[in-house]
Amino acid sequence: MMGRQESDQRQLFYLFNLEDRIPTDHLLRRINPIFAGVLADLRKRLANFYSDIGRPSIDPELMMRMLIVGYCYGIRSERRLCEEVKLHLAYRWFCKLDLDDNVPHHSTFSVNRLGRFRESDILRHVFERVVAACMTAGLVKGEGFAVDATVIEANASRYYGKAPNELDWTDAQRQRRAVAEYLAVLDAEAQTVAAQAGDDNSPDGGSDGGWRVNPDRKPPKVISGSDPQSAWTAKANKRVLFGYGLNYLIDIKHAVIVDVEATPARAHDEVTATKTMLERTERRFDMKPKRLIGDTAYGVDRFLGWLVKEKKITPHIPVWDKGEREDGTFSRADYIFDKRRDIYICPAGKTLTTTGHVSTDHGVRYMASLLDCRACVLKPKCCPKVPSRRIVRYVNEDARDLARRKMKTKAYFKSRNQRKKVEMRFAHLKTHHGFERLQLRGLSGARDEFHLAAIVQNLKTMVLRLLGPPPNRMCAAVA
Repeated sequence: MMGRQESDQRQLFYLFNLEDRIPTDHLLRRINPIFAGVLADLRKRLANFYSDIGRPSIDPELMMRMLIVGYCYGIRSERRLCEEVKLHLAYRWFCKLDLDDNVPHHSTFSVNRLGRFRESDILRHVFERVVAACMTAGLVKGEGFAVDATVIEANASRYYGKAPNELDWTDAQRQRRAVAEYLAVLDAEAQTVAAQAGDDNSPDGGSDGGWRVNPDRKPPKVISGSDPQSAWTAKANKRVLFGYGLNYLIDIKHAVIVDVEATPARAHDEVTATKTMLERTERRFDMKPKRLIGDTAYGVDRFLGWLVKEKKITPHIPVWDKGEREDGTFSRADYIFDKRRDIYICPAGKTLTTTGHVSTDHGVRYMASLLDCRACVLKPKCCPKVPSRRIVRYVNEDARDLARRKMKTKAYFKSRNQRKKVEMRFAHLKTHHGFERLQLRGLSGARDEFHLAAIVQNLKTMVLRLLGPPPNRMCAAVA
């Protein structure tokens, strides 16, 4: 006989303990003791950003816990997050809200998040506290780091891009956070370029190794009117869009994210971000790796030189080499460099000499004798279109040679497999957290979202490594 539910919901009073309703193996219950220690000094850090008079504001710990819930479960809209916290018992428990406690209104939540949280850089502080907790737990070895970047789509339509000279910002548009931030950056770069005009104009970029603002860099062809700091790119799934680069620097022992940086989705910005992350990690945590693992995008001349000469870090990075030729003629590798005599020796045994002058492509030019090349039987395979052969040796060619030698070692092949750990971080973020498109606009908005994503991933790593996987696999496994 078919049964029928006879009870209804007319009961006025219930005996209910929220603590007893949350399973012991729930992800939020497992994260809670770790995160409570991370937030121990939260109020002290934010004290100067609150007034001593007036009505009490929303508890910053409540907002931080709500943000962690949102990024754990892919709820990044403030409006939807507030609704979900109202309805979900586990979310309420993690946020320390009882059944009859009010959840902050989404507008007040947004104002505090984009105001005090951003001004105090509290998300960066919380991220570093989580990294420090990982180090204390022995999850960070510090011997080898891996770096990579992925493109996250900006909160901007790819159908409404315009050329920079076609945009005429109205007063209303200038008041928007993303546009105001973009215009402020343009003013700062203009002042920097003007200040650099009086510096030496040596081809290597001056005493800072070429990391200054480059006035010769071409402006973007297309920018977004709603999020002008995002970059027009086709890197993500070969689909042209506006996006930001999510840069991760991870320790390869347990794939703990030791630093994170947001950049426009451009390759040269990713390399610069790696330098920033390595220096910041050494400064904040007194930690410098012995080797850095990366893909070919990081194998550029100046970065390898900085890595080897200044930081004394061994690059396990493929060299970005444009000297290889595919037309059947000799490549640069076919010529032997004699460092003691400072000459190149060609396949015919002749020498290529140099004046030592650094050319505009950041290298020293070596040239063969016109008489030697004219009488050489190998000229059709060496320099068929020019009177004599020329070779440019980069200023940091020694660092490039070191990277090439490392590419032939067993340690390099091991590092190449370990680089997958940082790629799996991105895959886990997009698959399990639905993090494929940003909710906030502007570079600072991308930075906030990337910090929260890295905080959640590191917390899940700590839970998995220290407590083991849950018996019923309720939470998504860390890649």
